Amino acid sequence: MKYDLTITLDLPYEDAVPAVRAALKEQGFGVLTEIDVRATMREKLGVEVEPYVILGACNPPLAHRALEVDRMIGLLLPCNVVVRADGDHTLVQALDPALMAEVPEREELRPIAEEAGERIQAALDSLVTTAG
Repeated sequence: MKYDLTITLDLPYEDAVPAVRAALKEQGFGVLTEIDVRATMREKLGVEVEPYVILGACNPPLAHRALEVDRMIGLLLPCNVVVRADGDHTLVQALDPALMAEVPEREELRPIAEEAGERIQAALDSLVTTAG
């Protein structure tokens, strides 16, 4: 089962993270959480991994609509977006919002998930166009 929306950017990680934040903002998503996986692995386990951050992105109107359908949908919120170094490139990976309708098997969530997916894909597409 494919559960991601992924792009590769020809940008260094340090430039990609703020670009991803800006692209998400353009599509109505704010970043509610940020987990620096690299720092956490170093601190908690003493291991080194590539630069890697998980951004918890939320579009409040879409989240509200989804929560009105199913309060348990909060288990799948916010939309996680990973930005991680991959050699000379940066990978940007978002959890496909289609899962929001598939996991709980609630057909009434499908239009909300589709809109969220379209907005996240538009954000990713804008990054590819900008970073070219």
